[in-house]
Amino acid sequence: MEHIDVAVIGGGQSGLATAHALLRRGLRPVVLEASGRAVGSWPRYYDSLTLFSATRYSSLPGMPFPGADRNHYPHRDEVVAYLTAYASRLDAEIRTGCRVSAVRRTGDAFEVELEGGGRLSARAVVAASGSFGRPHRPALPGLEEFTGQVLHAADYRNPAPFTGRRVVVVGAGNSAVQIAAELAGAARVTLATRGPVKFATQRTLGRDLHFWLTRTGLDTAPLGRLLPRPPAQPVLDDGRYRTALAAGRPERRPLFTGVDGAKLVWPNGEREEVDAIVLATGYRPDLPYLARLDGALDAVEDPRHREGLAVEVPGLAFVGLEWQRSLSSNSLRGVGRDADRIARRLAAHLARR
Repeated sequence: MEHIDVAVIGGGQSGLATAHALLRRGLRPVVLEASGRAVGSWPRYYDSLTLFSATRYSSLPGMPFPGADRNHYPHRDEVVAYLTAYASRLDAEIRTGCRVSAVRRTGDAFEVELEGGGRLSARAVVAASGSFGRPHRPALPGLEEFTGQVLHAADYRNPAPFTGRRVVVVGAGNSAVQIAAELAGAARVTLATRGPVKFATQRTLGRDLHFWLTRTGLDTAPLGRLLPRPPAQPVLDDGRYRTALAAGRPERRPLFTGVDGAKLVWPNGEREEVDAIVLATGYRPDLPYLARLDGALDAVEDPRHREGLAVEVPGLAFVGLEWQRSLSSNSLRGVGRDADRIARRLAAHLARR
């Protein structure tokens, strides 16, 4: 069996930032990426996705995001190109097409099992596989009885397949509002939410919101120590989405209360036939390979950790979790700080053994 220092599971932004940090600590990570290239889930996001943070706030450690306009908001494909270049410059071993099926404890080390039967022995493991592979599908009233199309935002790409159809988008976050507004140009769309949509202004006094978050220190403050769950995030808006909702494109309505075949039942008793429901309801950490590692996950398969370090499994860490430590933990602008902290702690742990 091959023996390595640290197995980093996932080759997206979190895994790459972690590999960079581990190398700086004198460790030799091996990045195990299930897909054919080290860019994470970015190629699978919807076509029009644009970052909420400008170029100047959207870099991993050691390599600025390219472009002369530092106030430009990068498109999905620009992020893919950036991560591809970052991985190519990183002096770490990145193995693509390596999907981890299980991690087990073997004495002081971990046995990492790969699909196809390969195995590695690692002194430490970092789970950096993100959440895109585990879309959250809440138990909405009657949804399982709906006879129309139901898809998660993870499966949405562009409005073309929905042209002329009646569509309901469920959710009140950034992706929900963006997708609903985009669909409204091709279909009749309702944004269904449990409460009013809350907005945050993208630019204040001529400065991007992330300038103020950085200047005040709020972006990196360890708020995760104080609040076990992240607060509801407002929709970042330059004015276009508030304008769209005010114009009814899309309209906003309270969440439906039931389903009757292809019809949704609205709170006022109205029954309306709908062609498709898009669930823009977020994601959960995608960690099935830790299911057989005692103490790694809780009863709902979420990681048991404190600021990224497993609470009951020494040598196991997590990077890229939402609200791992701060507002920016699972973003390009912030994951490097969490990765550096985890690398420092893992290096100290391994030095004591």
